[in-house]
Amino acid sequence: MNVNINNILFLDIETVPQYKCLNDVPENIRELWIKKMSSNIKPDEDAQQIYQRAGIWAEFGKIICISAGFIYKNNDKNIFRVKSFYGDNEEKLLDEFNESLEKFSKKHKYNVMLCAHNGKEFDFPYIARRMLINKIKLPKILNVGGKKPWEVSFLDTMELWRFGDYKNYTSLNLLATLFNIESPKDDIDGSMVADVYYNQNDIERIARYCEKDVFTVALLYLRLIQTEMELTINNSH
Repeated sequence: MNVNINNILFLDIETVPQYKCLNDVPENIRELWIKKMSSNIKPDEDAQQIYQRAGIWAEFGKIICISAGFIYKNNDKNIFRVKSFYGDNEEKLLDEFNESLEKFSKKHKYNVMLCAHNGKEFDFPYIARRMLINKIKLPKILNVGGKKPWEVSFLDTMELWRFGDYKNYTSLNLLATLFNIESPKDDIDGSMVADVYYNQNDIERIARYCEKDVFTVALLYLRLIQTEMELTINNSH
């Protein structure tokens, strides 16, 4: 695939359960959650413990941060500009991301790609589902229903690493370590996001973590396509 590196928008999202604890969940949704997870509860777990993982599912979670970045050249330097859309109001951050995505797409005459780690199975469908739930019109690039695989403008660093092998999941942290890329998990990791959000009320910290992930995805992508390029990060909330 011949892809212009400057036309790629690298993404990462952070998600949490829609409510702080299971008791806060509306009864009808709580019953559906318990039903969905009934076969996954281990003997030493209860429904409340399981609910801490509800952010994984778009039906029971919500997006609190989307970080997006792209590469451009400035005075012979390759700059990675990253911006985060975050907050308690999911509809607002999705609207703002959608507007930014439209500007980026228009700038490149809609010849753009989205890239994330495990994006095809998580980030891209999660964003699309939450947009539908929030009654936001899907951008063309995410509206993939009925499209053939080669018509979908998605890149996935985990898929690139698999080389057609679908036996297991390989984390971004592991691949960063293998390729001597500075780990984005130097402060928190995904398992801590809900606690930082609900108990520490520190969404700025989550946004910084998300931006590190996006930068790591970009560096990993360059390594996977065997392109030598030094990147200087430019953060812009």
